[in-house]
Amino acid sequence: QVQLEESGGGLVQAGGSLRLSCVVSGRTLSNYDMGWFRQAPGTEREFIGCIRRSGTSVSYVDSVKGRFTISRDNAKNTAYLQMNSLKPEDTAVYYCAAAGRYRATPHIEFYDYWGQGTQVTVSS
Repeated sequence: QVQLEESGGGLVQAGGSLRLSCVVSGRTLSNYDMGWFRQAPGTEREFIGCIRRSGTSVSYVDSVKGRFTISRDNAKNTAYLQMNSLKPEDTAVYYCAAAGRYRATPHIEFYDYWGQGTQVTVSS
């Protein structure tokens, strides 16, 4: 059974930073492309970015480019989302997801496993 657990969320002022972690258990992280998503109240889950198994290819949605950085440490079975210059509109529950059967894409249906989410709140 593969499990994903996010941590690192919290309350931060606009302009601040947070780093989210996603620990994978049950199987080795290197078996999966990893994606990060977020969901604000009343909205659909939104793709933020993804990183390939090897870590050599990373993609981001335009709204976070230059502010967010996705990385991974396969030896620690952990993926990361570093968020800088946070804005109030970044407030959401953040999720990590693992894609084993397919390459990571912006599409939710291609991911096999999801974490429970961690709340990020950015105050103005």
